[in-house]
Amino acid sequence: MNLRTDEMNKTIEKTRSIWPLILIILICTAPVVAAFVMYYNPSLQPGGSTNYGSLVDPQRPLPTNEQLPVTTLDGQPFDLDELRGQWLLIAADQAACPESCAKKLFILRNTHAMTGKNVKRVSRVWFITDDAIVPDKVLEAYAGTIMLRANPKQLDQFLTGQDLASGDAQELLDPIWMVDPLGNLMMQYPKDPEPLKLRKDLGKLLHNSQIG
Repeated sequence: MNLRTDEMNKTIEKTRSIWPLILIILICTAPVVAAFVMYYNPSLQPGGSTNYGSLVDPQRPLPTNEQLPVTTLDGQPFDLDELRGQWLLIAADQAACPESCAKKLFILRNTHAMTGKNVKRVSRVWFITDDAIVPDKVLEAYAGTIMLRANPKQLDQFLTGQDLASGDAQELLDPIWMVDPLGNLMMQYPKDPEPLKLRKDLGKLLHNSQIG
């Protein structure tokens, strides 16, 4: 009888000594398991998708110079491959740059400036859709913006994925777009986007990206 009692006591003590180890293992592995579950089930993440812009699906690569020939303001050809390696904030509009255009360029400029130490990883591009003269006040206000003239129909095929002749010109002129350093058009923002939300998107991309 005493022998049985001793064996039972030893079994209980052994079980008790294992539980702290099991508890430690559970505490250590729980965050990893939770991360995997959240990653493969985005619907479980708080608020679902956290990006403000709309993802371009499928992504479209920067066109070749034959697909979209562009020139600088002084009429010199510009190689779009020179834009690779940077995050690009893009807008398109007429050279006269009405108020809606100026607002986009203002958002691009301020978003770029707010990247802080990452400012050199980002460039802002304005595709000008006609041959008119850009007002001096616009040139001065948005110095540092890469200004390129482009055929609106060819530009539309890249940015909106459709033919301008069959679409709405505002679908080309209203949004702001983002291109990743690999040259992929990957995000579109609505007309009059909320600047703080756009900055937050770009900030997260810059923080998490190993490229550009």
